[in-house]
Amino acid sequence: MFGLFGKSIPVKVRSYSESRKHGVAAKDLKELLKKACKALQVPHSGAHVCLYSDGTKVTEEFFLTLPDHTELVLLSREQTWSGVVCDIGQLLKTDQHADGLIEAAKGLLSGERSPKRRKILTDLLQSLEDRSELESREEDEEWFRGVDARFKTKSGYMKFNCESRIRGYMKEVDDATKTIQKAKVRAEFLKTSKCLAEMLKTARYNGCYFDRTEKEPDRLCTKEGWFTCQGSFDQDVCQSLHSINPYGSRESRIIFSTWNLDHRIEKKRTIIPTLLEVLQNHRTTDVNLTYFYRLLFTRENLKLVHIVCHKKGAHNLLCDTKKIFRKASNTDKGNPKNKGKKRRLM
Repeated sequence: MFGLFGKSIPVKVRSYSESRKHGVAAKDLKELLKKACKALQVPHSGAHVCLYSDGTKVTEEFFLTLPDHTELVLLSREQTWSGVVCDIGQLLKTDQHADGLIEAAKGLLSGERSPKRRKILTDLLQSLEDRSELESREEDEEWFRGVDARFKTKSGYMKFNCESRIRGYMKEVDDATKTIQKAKVRAEFLKTSKCLAEMLKTARYNGCYFDRTEKEPDRLCTKEGWFTCQGSFDQDVCQSLHSINPYGSRESRIIFSTWNLDHRIEKKRTIIPTLLEVLQNHRTTDVNLTYFYRLLFTRENLKLVHIVCHKKGAHNLLCDTKKIFRKASNTDKGNPKNKGKKRRLM
């Protein structure tokens, strides 16, 4: 309903320093200022109102076009308002304890309808709730809610989280055995799988990637726990600059579980099928298992990506045929059994 033909317009008005809103109905701007100044105890002389959303000053003509329940800010002569950023600015200027700031931010967010302002306030609230400097379960019990009691530190759990993902890749290699019909090939593939498992076990399943206590070359995050999206498989960097700190809050930890360790050269479509094809006509000892290990389980072929940057379509990248087989040693070359043997991918 609009303020035409003498009808009153219901609006919500708050003062510069308070977030509590008052419902006021008025036929024109003059009546609105009179009622609002009385309700909010603001001097009438020089008082004016602005849109809460962006600070636009409300004139008599503009007031008559306002939709019902528009949010306004009542200001005294010397006060100005630039929109929701003023609320955030005032909030950050206060000397409140972190818990007080969080409650204040939640108060601003409560009942907020504008998607853009909700996004700003949500991001601010997430920043205020960051507790990444804390490490143990005793220090930050909320972070560990839903996490098995055997984990006592955030780094320990994050390391386990990464190990679990890498173990899952190893399981997919093992499961490929079920697709092999020839007993001889299946036996060779089992040997290959066992060797890869031993290599992975020696590397402790590369859990260091998510552990912020590890050295910088080994971890994928900063020492504070910040991870940055590395972009989709066909890009050098993330165009959206996605980043997250799962050490900061329980919510961030859960959201991080949706990020992917994506294989550039694909695991199911390319790496495992290539390994199976090689073993059709070659032995495990002929294969460069180190190369396949790096493709399956290490940062040489893995990229940490935000779910938005994870392209699920075919990557169309192939294994390097020059690296698939082991280089023949002098002993191999002198062995009569190896003379004339072609090492090629069938």
